[in-house]
Amino acid sequence: MVALDRSLISQLQLFQGMAPQEQSEILKGARSSRYAKDSAIFEQETEAHSFFVLISGHIRVVRTTPDGQQVIARYISEGEIFGVAAALGRTTYPASAVAAVDCVVLAWPNALWPELARRFPVFGATTYRTVGNRLQEAQTRVVEMSTEQVEQRVAHALLRLANQTGRKTDSGIEIDFPISRQDIAEMTGTTLHTVSRLLSKWEDNGIIVSGRQKVTVKDAHRLVVLAENRNKG
Repeated sequence: MVALDRSLISQLQLFQGMAPQEQSEILKGARSSRYAKDSAIFEQETEAHSFFVLISGHIRVVRTTPDGQQVIARYISEGEIFGVAAALGRTTYPASAVAAVDCVVLAWPNALWPELARRFPVFGATTYRTVGNRLQEAQTRVVEMSTEQVEQRVAHALLRLANQTGRKTDSGIEIDFPISRQDIAEMTGTTLHTVSRLLSKWEDNGIIVSGRQKVTVKDAHRLVVLAENRNKG
C-alpha cells in the first residue's frame, strides 16, 4: 500500500495541535478512496468496519425511519470526521453516508479507534467534541421539528447550510454544493411542494436566489428573522 502524504491532513482542523511526526504516524493506518456522486460510503445498520475523514467533496448523512421515510440528518464538509460508531459505543452505523458530489475520503479500520484515541489525545478529544456537537445539533433539530412552523424549519436549515458550507459570491452566500428542493424537504420533515412554494416566495422577496440545485442566501438577516419567527410579534 502506498504511504499517504501528511499534506493530506496537515491543514485540517481535526489534526491541528499534532506534531508532524504524529500526523504521519496516524496516516499509516489509513487508506484513501474515491466515491462517485450518489454512491454510499456506508449504509445504516451495517457493521461499522471503518471510520472516515472527508478530504474533498460533501456527504449527505441519511436516516431511514421504521416506516421507510428518508430523512437527511446533516451534511459532512471537507475536513470533518464521520462514521465514528465506536465513539458512540456502537458496532453498526446509525445512518447512511452518501456522496453528494464526487468525494475523496480517508478510512481507518474501526479496530484502530481505541488505540488512536489513546496515542493521540488531541485527535481523540477533538473527535469526541465533534460527536458531542452533532448530538446537540440533532437534539436542536428534534425540538425544531416538534415546535416550529415549516417556514421556520426551512429557514433554519438554509442558515445552517450557509454557515457550514457557505461561499461568498456577488449575489450573497452560496451553499457550496448541489442541493435540491427535495433534499431540503427531507431535512425539514416537509413536502417538496411546500419547500418549492417557500423558496419561490423568498426569491420574489429578495431573500434568496434559487437555481438548479443551487441556493444562495441574499439577505441573511431577513432569513434569521423568519427562522426566529420575529415577524409574528
